[in-house]
Amino acid sequence: MSLQSRLMVTVFTIVAGILLVVALVTGVLLNNVLNDQIDTRVRQAFDNLGADFGIGLLDGSAAMQLQGVQASPGMLLVIDSEYTGKTGAVVGSDYARHALSDAQVERILDAAEEVSEGGLATVTLPGLGSFRVVALLRDSGPDEMAGAFGMSTAAESVTLRQMVWAIGLATMGGMLLLGVATSGVIRQGLRPLRDIAATATRVSRQKLDEGDVSITERVPAEQADPMTEVGQVGASLNTLLDHVEDSLAVRQRNEEAMQRFVADASHELRTPLASIRGYSELSLRDATLSETSRQSLQRIEAQSQRMTGLVEDLLLLARLDEGKELVYDMVDLNQLVLDAVADQAMAGMEYDWGADVGEEPVLVAGDRARLTQVITNLLANARTHTPEGTAVTASVRLEGSGSATRAVVRVHDTGPGIDPELQSRLFTRFVRADSSRARKTGGSGLGLSIARAIVVAHHGEISVASEPGSTTFTVSLPAKPME
Repeated sequence: MSLQSRLMVTVFTIVAGILLVVALVTGVLLNNVLNDQIDTRVRQAFDNLGADFGIGLLDGSAAMQLQGVQASPGMLLVIDSEYTGKTGAVVGSDYARHALSDAQVERILDAAEEVSEGGLATVTLPGLGSFRVVALLRDSGPDEMAGAFGMSTAAESVTLRQMVWAIGLATMGGMLLLGVATSGVIRQGLRPLRDIAATATRVSRQKLDEGDVSITERVPAEQADPMTEVGQVGASLNTLLDHVEDSLAVRQRNEEAMQRFVADASHELRTPLASIRGYSELSLRDATLSETSRQSLQRIEAQSQRMTGLVEDLLLLARLDEGKELVYDMVDLNQLVLDAVADQAMAGMEYDWGADVGEEPVLVAGDRARLTQVITNLLANARTHTPEGTAVTASVRLEGSGSATRAVVRVHDTGPGIDPELQSRLFTRFVRADSSRARKTGGSGLGLSIARAIVVAHHGEISVASEPGSTTFTVSLPAKPME
């Protein structure tokens, strides 16, 4: 559950519990108050009418006794007389006296007998309702019950029901109002947190891993007040973003300095390397050289050539990072792939080469030489890092439509695959394949990083998907739609 939901449920549950307890306590207290009132009325009515009943004589029936007094509706009298027996009567709402049945009389007497002297009991008579009754004792013997007197609790019951309904409706209305008010207050209180989360989300969608990065998103000042808890979160996030932006700026300056150093160093190394190579070739023409000296010079020449290739690769990467070294033209990827596959087929005849291209040209705006270098590098890697007999296929497809059309080149081989741990850093500089795709020839580990730099410079993407028996490099470039 969200924080808002948890707060609402907690507050609602606590207040609802309090309201429920208050309602229950109020109902119980009200019921006690009403019972005290009816008991008082019963005793007052008995005291006021006791003399008129002729209780000391007890020579008539209950109906006769009620006929002789000014009884109010709901008044009840039961007499246990040795002359008339057990009789009972009740005054109806029409002030008429109605006789009680024997069962009702016995029920009233039993209830009155169970309470102590002067106590009142509640008895319910089907069809008549509930009554509060007090026992009538004979004058000749205090322990001998002569009957019972009582009054209906209908008025108090109606009052109690009305109050219970009122309390219940007020409680439910209060809980509903509480839910609405709590929801509004909590939602308003948590709005700054949602805005802070939205700011963090927008920052997370920025590309921060390369290039000159500027983080312009910040939490507004009114939501970054350190005097409040939410404001402390906003202020902390702003501080973090400032720190990240400064760190990224330092990283970019360091990268630019390193790129300039690599470019300058590569450029400066070309001349001495060319001199070493030239002098070694010139020295090898001396017929008086011993075999040992000749082998040493040949070794120097080979290493100078290898060093020259590494310097050229580093210089190319530095220039690509600076946006240089590209000469744009319209390039047909179909023809480029066919030529690259044909060249590799001649260099590695022990492999099963294939090209899957369409009849219509697939045109992109790019540097023909550099794009050829990318495709050649991918095909050469497949030949270098897979065993003989491996099937290597290069395909070209157009995907998408309109301005979103992409030219997609895929180089697929059926070799042993690339180690999953290596795939995530395969396009990093100076990374070489592990023993499962061991090199047959030396290399600098810059081939795929150069390929990636060329593709990115063409506003494209390059990726790899590999598993045992299937490895596919995918190059996606913006294509020129066919007119």
